[in-house]
Amino acid sequence: MTELRSKTVLEMEDSAFARSLFKSMGYTDSELREGKPLIGIASTWNTLVPGHFNLDKVAEYVKNGIYAGGGTPVEFGTIAACDGVAQGHEGMHYILPSREIICNSIEIMAQAHRLDGLVLLASCDKVVPAVLMAAARLDIPCIVCVGGPMLGGIEFDGRKSDLTSISEALGMLKAGEITQPEYDALENTACPGCGSCSFLGTANTMCCLAEALGMMLPGSALIPAPYAARLRSSFESGRAIVELCKKGITSRQIITEAALSNAITMTMAICGSTNAVLHLSAIANEAELNINVLEKFEELNKTTPQIARVNPAAKPDMEAFHRAGGIPRVMQRLGNLLDTSVMTVTGKTMQENLDSYQFEYPENPDIIRTVDAPFAATGGIAVLHGNLCPDTAVSKPGAIDPSMRRFIGKARCYNSEEEAEQAILNGVVKAGDVVVIRYEGPKGGPGMREMFKAMKYIYGVGLSKSTALITDGRFSGTNNGCFVGHISPEAAEGGPLAIVQDGDEILIDVNEGILELHVSDEEINERYKHLKMPEKYIPAGYLRLYAKSASSADQGAIIKA
Repeated sequence: MTELRSKTVLEMEDSAFARSLFKSMGYTDSELREGKPLIGIASTWNTLVPGHFNLDKVAEYVKNGIYAGGGTPVEFGTIAACDGVAQGHEGMHYILPSREIICNSIEIMAQAHRLDGLVLLASCDKVVPAVLMAAARLDIPCIVCVGGPMLGGIEFDGRKSDLTSISEALGMLKAGEITQPEYDALENTACPGCGSCSFLGTANTMCCLAEALGMMLPGSALIPAPYAARLRSSFESGRAIVELCKKGITSRQIITEAALSNAITMTMAICGSTNAVLHLSAIANEAELNINVLEKFEELNKTTPQIARVNPAAKPDMEAFHRAGGIPRVMQRLGNLLDTSVMTVTGKTMQENLDSYQFEYPENPDIIRTVDAPFAATGGIAVLHGNLCPDTAVSKPGAIDPSMRRFIGKARCYNSEEEAEQAILNGVVKAGDVVVIRYEGPKGGPGMREMFKAMKYIYGVGLSKSTALITDGRFSGTNNGCFVGHISPEAAEGGPLAIVQDGDEILIDVNEGILELHVSDEEINERYKHLKMPEKYIPAGYLRLYAKSASSADQGAIIKA
């Protein structure tokens, strides 16, 4: 057993003071005075977020596992907000900034109470990256344990429905393709139970990447929320954290440059969410790794084939992905494209984990292929350059129809998400348009909202193969169609997006990594002379602080001290 941090609280000459406080809550001498590691369970349980609704039960099994392993569990809570509930209104301004609050709150609790290790319970979009950031910052033994994806809903539009089906259906309703009763019925059948949404959006992407980083037990990222295996995995996570404490294996021994490269490779291979670029940049920053995440994405995109395809890039959902073998199967298939010598939370290397892993379901080549017969020869995330994005932008070729990966269109500009959405639903946006949504970046939004509904409405009104969308905001991992986000620098910081005018010709070439405004340098300079930023009210409080302190998207939209 390595030296425990909790010794300064529980085993010093004056520790009766602290032990008395613990005993007021029912803790016993055997829990406090026998040199057992004091393990925090950082729970993001609440009854607002379906992905976190079952984390109280998960916490119970983690706690039992910690006791079984010989540790003393202590539980505390932090916030978690739902991207789905926050979509398309003022609430979305708070979603990305919540990542920093979660990370900071975990740091405070772990440091104030000198916890020896942490089991980090999370499931959803900004929450999983937040707990990984906290683990990297603290550099104590940590393990991530998630609540699992929800099951798919009733079949709709040729696949199992999910939350995004409702937004697509609204566009179909407006276009007269479905009836009001059909639309109403979907509300009750698209999300049949709790869990992170049943597609490969940011939530499940980050769960997959937590496993690829080595911060979760093998095979645990995609076990559906209702499965009993989810609880068994939670119990084993509790036991595993005690072993990590005994061996002194800390987070930065796991979250290394090689592990981060593995996570980027995994993002490419499974066609994960573009938000992974933001979050892996933030995690690298907390781990104090000297790695340019965007450059690494650009490099690995060229050498990593897409070997897994699920919703939104294909019809299968997360349950089907899990049954096909999930992340262990993808790791196995990627072979020497990964560095399998890296350490993991099992206390073993990734290769040792793969060598002993037992697959419970048969292979499914319709979901997971080999590197010799991939779905695509290059990765699912593209980094773009050009005069519209001097500091890069990000797209997702794996979710774009091949016919739309090179698109030239006329700009139709909007200074907010809401303006663009209303224009799409009102029929203002036409085939051949490039919808420009600006002043939605980390500072300008503030909070870098998702343009989720705008893309879903474009799909619903039948323009997904004739219209593109570019923004300094971001996208949901479930968006598809021709889109480019994370444009840096953002409009609010004087990025070129701010001087685009209606009717300007824009080139998007995702395969070649190009985003160009076809306007002369002289005209661009002249427009800058007359540029007036729109006034945007930012309410007092955390958003105002975030707007002042947030870095650009290409640096992870982190708060810089």
